[in-house]
Amino acid sequence: MSKVLIKPLITEKLTRLQEEQNKYAFLVRMDATKTSIKEEIERLYPEVEVTKVRTMITASKPKGRFTKGGYIKGRSPKLKKAFISLKEGQEIDFFSEI
Repeated sequence: MSKVLIKPLITEKLTRLQEEQNKYAFLVRMDATKTSIKEEIERLYPEVEVTKVRTMITASKPKGRFTKGGYIKGRSPKLKKAFISLKEGQEIDFFSEI
């Protein structure tokens, strides 16, 4: 796929954001910059023009479970998300490639 983008994020909340505010969310690499994210989106989807890129790093959280061998503890990974605003009237169809 690409060097910057990992995958698009599709949830109920983000689908509502797409419909109402024309914003899309992607999971990106931790070393990705806003300009590299914008260039990658416009390269992958040539029919759209990115107007704004916002990024967010989610914290790692402790996780654990009880097993027959005892308690196993670990952590969830840190993630970086990018929220993309597109020019009015443009959209990205994630399901066209399926």
